[in-house]
Amino acid sequence: MRLHRLTVSAFGPFAGSESVDFDALAAGGLFLLRGATGAGKSSVLDAVCFALYGDVPGTRRANRLRSDHADPRRLTEVRLELTLGGRRLQITRLPEQRRPKKVGTGTTVERPQTLLREWAADAGDGTPGWRAVSKSHQEAGEEIHRLIGMNREQFCQVVLLPQGDFARFLKADSEERGKLLRRLFDTERFQHVEAWLAEQRRAQEAAVQAGRRRLRDLASKAEQAAGPAAEPAEGWVPAEEDAADLTAGVLGWAAILRSGAAEQFAVAEAALAGAEQAQRAAQGGRAAAEELAGRQRRHRQAVLQADRLAAFESEAARDGQRLAAAQAAVGVESALRLREGAADAHRRGQEAERRYREALAGAGGEGPALAEAGATELAEAERGLRAELVRLEAARTEERRCTALAREQRSLDEERRQADELAEEAEEWLAEYDERLGGLQEQHTGARAAGALVEQLDGRRAELTSRLDAARDRDGLRAEIAVAEPRVLTLRTAALDAREQSLGLRERRLTGMAAELAEQLRAGEACRVCGSPEHPAPAEAADGRVGADDEERARRAQAAAEQTWSTADQALTALRVREATAAGAAGPEGADALARTLAELDREHREALHAAEGLGRVEQEIARLSADQDRRLAELREARERAAVRTDRLQALHLEQRELAERVAAARGGAVSVAARTAALERLVEQVAAAAEASRAGSQTLARLGDAEDELAAAASAAGFPSPGEALAVLLPRAERERLEARLERHRVESAAVRHELALPELAEAASRPPADLSAAAAALGAATDRLGRAHAARSAAGERCAALAAIGRQLAGLAAELAPALARYGRINRLAALAAGTSTENRLRMRLESYVLAARLEQVAAAASDRLIRMSGGRYTLVHSDDRGTGNKRSGLALRVVDAWTGTERDTATLSGGEGFFASLALALGLADVVTDEAGGMPLDTLFIDEGFGTLDEQSLEEVMDVLDGLRERDRAVGIVSHVADLRSRIPAQLLVRKGRHGSTLALAGREDA
Repeated sequence: MRLHRLTVSAFGPFAGSESVDFDALAAGGLFLLRGATGAGKSSVLDAVCFALYGDVPGTRRANRLRSDHADPRRLTEVRLELTLGGRRLQITRLPEQRRPKKVGTGTTVERPQTLLREWAADAGDGTPGWRAVSKSHQEAGEEIHRLIGMNREQFCQVVLLPQGDFARFLKADSEERGKLLRRLFDTERFQHVEAWLAEQRRAQEAAVQAGRRRLRDLASKAEQAAGPAAEPAEGWVPAEEDAADLTAGVLGWAAILRSGAAEQFAVAEAALAGAEQAQRAAQGGRAAAEELAGRQRRHRQAVLQADRLAAFESEAARDGQRLAAAQAAVGVESALRLREGAADAHRRGQEAERRYREALAGAGGEGPALAEAGATELAEAERGLRAELVRLEAARTEERRCTALAREQRSLDEERRQADELAEEAEEWLAEYDERLGGLQEQHTGARAAGALVEQLDGRRAELTSRLDAARDRDGLRAEIAVAEPRVLTLRTAALDAREQSLGLRERRLTGMAAELAEQLRAGEACRVCGSPEHPAPAEAADGRVGADDEERARRAQAAAEQTWSTADQALTALRVREATAAGAAGPEGADALARTLAELDREHREALHAAEGLGRVEQEIARLSADQDRRLAELREARERAAVRTDRLQALHLEQRELAERVAAARGGAVSVAARTAALERLVEQVAAAAEASRAGSQTLARLGDAEDELAAAASAAGFPSPGEALAVLLPRAERERLEARLERHRVESAAVRHELALPELAEAASRPPADLSAAAAALGAATDRLGRAHAARSAAGERCAALAAIGRQLAGLAAELAPALARYGRINRLAALAAGTSTENRLRMRLESYVLAARLEQVAAAASDRLIRMSGGRYTLVHSDDRGTGNKRSGLALRVVDAWTGTERDTATLSGGEGFFASLALALGLADVVTDEAGGMPLDTLFIDEGFGTLDEQSLEEVMDVLDGLRERDRAVGIVSHVADLRSRIPAQLLVRKGRHGSTLALAGREDA
């Protein structure tokens, strides 16, 4: 991977558009990124990472990359040209950001964008150029990841080489090293193996525990099913800790329970057979008693029924005679009813004919003449009138058409009037259009000018606000300085006084030191000064002698006073520095003057903003006015066309209505309208038809009446009666006849049944015996039934017990076959899981599986790092991997040791000094870059960046590090160093200078003469 050109816009500290030509910068293989703190050196590396992965290293996120100094209308954008896998690519990314709306005021969210292009010999038009590969975030990211072969974490560690991270990595413990190595190397699958083994161990353990619970549950069920008198489970069910053979004892105990249940079942079956036999005998006795009682009851009821029927014989004979006479007169009844119906119908017909003729006589026109006509004449008149109605129906249609034409004419006339009004209104509006448009255009020009003024005033207000804040800070700090200066002078005087007091006490103590030593002399003991055991004239203490305690107290008081003075003086110095900074930012004006100027700018800004806010409204009104013009022109054209069409239609309708009116007038005659004439004629037709029908019906009813009288006389003679009146005298209603027939039939049937019942021999035999005792037989049957129920319950319980114990036995046998392989699997998986987790005693290094893999990678990194560390340290240091066990509960596998060739000792990397630590961390970073590159597929990394750390090196060490970096350059690599070290400016001619300013940072290529 080789970088060619980087272009950033409104990115990080860069307010404008800045470009870096890496081809020119890295032509010599080694270049320097330098600039003041906070200028944006690391932001250049952030831009490279953002272009490749859409994100930045560390805790900064892509949504915070927009420059605070940039123009709101300039979008944040990063474009990177590079070579990956032999392909020249260009990556353009824009993060999500807010921008001003293109129409109106306010801001809107610009969605993130990604564009991946490739340089091709044919860009589509036959000439070389950039060819689009993808505009999708996901597709572009997958393609770049495939070509680089590393994720963002690996790239940031391998290409950007953050020295601070590797210095911490060098001195970290195994757990912290594991976190970084886990991000760089794909060891997640080994974590999954450990997790899978742990999960399998838990699953197998759960299966074994479930088997134990099932075994205890089955034992409890078996004990409950066997009953309280069965063999108890104690001694047969294994304890919780037993794991060898869980079911051997339980199977034997279950067999004992089944044997006892079988014996109880045989006893219950014998008792059930005896109870069933006794119950059948009791049922036979109960049935015999019930049969005897029933026969005796039937005999008594038959005797009582025979006595009742004998008392009814005379009345039954009279009913039979009445019924015979009435049945003989039944034939005359139907003929009489027929005659009465015919007479009633004839009367109703005569009355109806009279009413219809009276109505016809009162009707106008031809009605009175037809009131006395016969049926034939009335029918002929009806046919003539109906023919006239048919002729009037056509005239009614023309009359309705005339009415419809009148309505349509009124509607068309109204529509023509509305069209004329609409056209007149549109013409008036269009006449005022130019004047309205001119006024809006003047407002639009003024609003645009106000918008430009708002942008100018925004910059002035921001600058003036900053100066006002600085002026207020300056004035406040000056007040604080005025208060602090006298206090510092007082504290300085107090500190000098305390020092003078301390020096005076020390001098007084030194003066009286001879007396202090004399007090320590003892007779016969050697003097500590001269060594003589004799002390002829020891010095004597004077008044006001100063001791060691007095001197110490004075010294502590002096130190406290000097510390208080120093602290106050430092605070005063800081206030003066802040005041000078604020004064430089505020300028010569006072805060009040700046506030007045800012207030005047705020007023101008509000006025301009108010005027500019009307821009969108005016543009909308202009657009709406143009749309209204188009609409009004269309309305005018349409209204004129509609008025012309309506005028032509009205003329045609007027001609048609005049012709129809002449024909309708001839058809209606003297009536108000054709409809009125038709209605009157329809009423006359109905009256004539009704009178004709009534006349025909009267003739028919008269004929039917004569026929009915002849049939009545013939029916009375045929029934044997001299006249119809005598037949009617003995005639009974039909309901009465049916009642007498049913009564006589019931008497006959009951008499025959009683005679048959009394003739039965078994009833006579039962009547001769004593009454049956049903209560004794029922009591005997109840006792036998209760005994049978108890026997059935005992037999069912014994059968259920045998079935339950048999089922539980089968379940126990199945559980025994199931638990044996489960216990074996649990033993194997438990051993493997403990070994992979590093908790097994067989794992003497207490190393997890993932740590074992990471340790192998760390061993490769240490070997690759040692090749460079030997050169940097002049052959003294070598990095080695150690798998010694950690102290306490810490696991092993990721320890690093440094071997000192000068002393032959091996020690921890945390004991290296600052410069030695930089050697080791740089070598470790380069070694890790080689290993990760090989792990990712061997993609050559032609551009590397090393971020800081050179300030801890002396001149000789710096020479050795530069030799190693020159070795990287010899392999056709471009190495960029991010550093503040002044010596590097003279050693590295190619430099990228990052300058920061009040309005953002800039980039520039600088040679050695710019250093």
